[in-house]
Amino acid sequence: SHDCLSTQFGGEPMSYTRFSIARQTDGDNSHVEMKLSADDEEGGEIGRPEHLHASMPPPRRIGKNLCFLVMAALLLLLIGFLIGYLSYRGRMQEPSRCLDGSGKCEMTPTTSYLADDDETEEEEISGPLVFYWPQLRGLLSDKLSVERLQDNLRQRANKYSFEAGQSEDESIASYIHDQFTSFLLDEVWNDEHYIKLQVKGSNNTVSILENDKEEELEIPNGYVAYSKSGSVVGKPVYVNYGRKADFQKIQKPGVSLNETIIIFRAGKITLAEKVANAQEAGAVGALMYLDPSDYENTDTLVPFGHAHLGTGDPFTPGFPSFNHTQFPPVESSGLPRIAVQTISSKAVGKLFSKMQGEECILEWKGGVMGCKVNSTSKMTVKLSVNNVMVDRKILNIFGAIKGSEEPDRYVVIGAQRDSWGPGAAKAGVGTAMLLELARVISEMVKKEGYKPRRSIIFASWSAGDYGAVGATEWLEGYSATLHAKVFTYINLDAAVLGSKNVKISASPLLYTLLEKTMKGVKNPKKNSETLYDRVGSDWVKTVVPLGLDNAAFPFLAYSGIPVVSFGFYNKDREYPFLGTTQDTVENLKLTDDLYALMRAAAEVAGQIALRLTHDHELFLDFERYSEELLAFQEKFLPYNEDVKALGLTLNWLYFARGDFQRATDALRSDIANSDRENRIVRRALNDRIMKVEYDFLSPYLSPKDAPFRHIFFGKGSHTLQSLLENLHLLRTSRDSVDVDMLKEQLALATWTIKGAANALVGDIWDTDNEF
Repeated sequence: SHDCLSTQFGGEPMSYTRFSIARQTDGDNSHVEMKLSADDEEGGEIGRPEHLHASMPPPRRIGKNLCFLVMAALLLLLIGFLIGYLSYRGRMQEPSRCLDGSGKCEMTPTTSYLADDDETEEEEISGPLVFYWPQLRGLLSDKLSVERLQDNLRQRANKYSFEAGQSEDESIASYIHDQFTSFLLDEVWNDEHYIKLQVKGSNNTVSILENDKEEELEIPNGYVAYSKSGSVVGKPVYVNYGRKADFQKIQKPGVSLNETIIIFRAGKITLAEKVANAQEAGAVGALMYLDPSDYENTDTLVPFGHAHLGTGDPFTPGFPSFNHTQFPPVESSGLPRIAVQTISSKAVGKLFSKMQGEECILEWKGGVMGCKVNSTSKMTVKLSVNNVMVDRKILNIFGAIKGSEEPDRYVVIGAQRDSWGPGAAKAGVGTAMLLELARVISEMVKKEGYKPRRSIIFASWSAGDYGAVGATEWLEGYSATLHAKVFTYINLDAAVLGSKNVKISASPLLYTLLEKTMKGVKNPKKNSETLYDRVGSDWVKTVVPLGLDNAAFPFLAYSGIPVVSFGFYNKDREYPFLGTTQDTVENLKLTDDLYALMRAAAEVAGQIALRLTHDHELFLDFERYSEELLAFQEKFLPYNEDVKALGLTLNWLYFARGDFQRATDALRSDIANSDRENRIVRRALNDRIMKVEYDFLSPYLSPKDAPFRHIFFGKGSHTLQSLLENLHLLRTSRDSVDVDMLKEQLALATWTIKGAANALVGDIWDTDNEF
């Protein structure tokens, strides 16, 4: 072979020829160098005359040709092998480098929420375990256990009360802490808060005063927290559900509700909102009952409730209730200034029989006989409330599974733990689902090898019955960091209140993920269908707005964190025992397919949490808010001329909406053109996505004075809904419109939307203050 090599090119000596077959792999250049010459000391045929070379016999030339072909074949084979090796190495990183924390390789496939669930291309490759979404979804479904949910719910059986800060509440808090520890969660901890609660003191009473005689109507066993204490007397007036529209129907010209005691039935809006409407109308007291037409078999039941028009501890508004905080002497503006009490429908029936006045209109008549709107006689009602304030320590319990790539970004799954009464539906179902999801997801991580990119936090809240106090105090205590770290809250409270209909409340950012999730979860009522088949393609139109009674509300309206609350209920009939002493496991089990419904709701929550922590790109559809803004713009358009008559214009508001639309287009373009394998770039893009909700909190308001600053879902004059109502007044009651307030509303809405657009664009040099 030496002779063959030395004589291939006209007998000339071979020099070093360098073949550089290089491919960049994580900054590492690989070179292949081949020595294709004879040793220098064996000069061979150097200096041989050309005529000798020309007269070589044919057999030698044939040998040379054969040798050349063999060497060429070997060379091509070697080059092909090296190219194949380097190509393989580019696809599959060495396991040791993936696990060393260097951040230079990917453990799961790169996906976008724009792709269908099953579009991810799978490759059978060796090395670290890769979980593709369909596989992960199946693993969750296989591990969720109906039997475990049943065992968890059984913890509420044969218990009378789990009142916040009391022994049963602390006992179940300790149990949840132990369960989280046994599941081998990465972190388990408690969060203490010291709060003021109003509890029942001596008996509250409702009496009828007539002909100088006092007749006891009822001594209710339930009560309303944060009611004004004391005794009040007033004429009884029935106002249906106590909504603003109901009050408008009864407040005819010349009719005054001052010094009255308002009677309304439960439902439609929260008790706190009913009380606020009664107070605004001039009433001195309010009574609420469960109407048999809405709540079956509740004739003698008296529900518990609270009258704080807000969330959290009303005696530390905007401040966290930590023990070392020096609180200023301040109260929430949402505390009522009237006496409030709940009574039974049986007592209301007796009260109606004593009222000699106008009969109720047909649509106001419920299941109580003899409905009267008012009383023309001298008969009055006396309401005595003896509630007292107490200081309580409450515990929020947390467990966390840390993310492998971005542990400082997390989704929170939470459920209320406490309840006045047994609370099987109100708190038991959510707590059972919380424990099962913690067990299953931890098992997927610890035993199956799944590594979520981002963290998952499981939270058990106390004092939820008093207005999401535990959750709100946590948000207030860590407000400086949570809005930048928590990108979704999943609420499990009261997930099963019936079986006929699906109930969804959510931020628009989660609509797309919800739809994909429902397509991947079987309908417990009909196994051949999915939940999406059950709700239909127009399900977004049935989304229920978040109310103050939903623990997800402060996450969305106060902290600007996207939320979702998913469950089952009967749209035409309320769950009758919520908030009463009869909210027992036995009564809840009368619900058809109870445990199958709990499992389906848990699977929806689990899939959402896993998907949000699995994909490279955050599964939050930021483009949805463009549609929401456009929908509001269409509602504003009819009032253009009315506003112009005041010397104002709605154009700036429309321009801000256009800027937001262009900002979403720019972000979508940035995502499409980015290197999704670059973690720094990907994190920057995800941060822009997760801040969209927060940027709709009006920055021009004080969180202390207006805690719910969200312009879509908040409470106050800064909201788009409030602006729309004011514009409507320009036509119906022009003189009642405060033009300066309208100007302020337009400015707040315009610049909040413009600010959200600027934040979505990204870097400051890509923004401007031009419309």
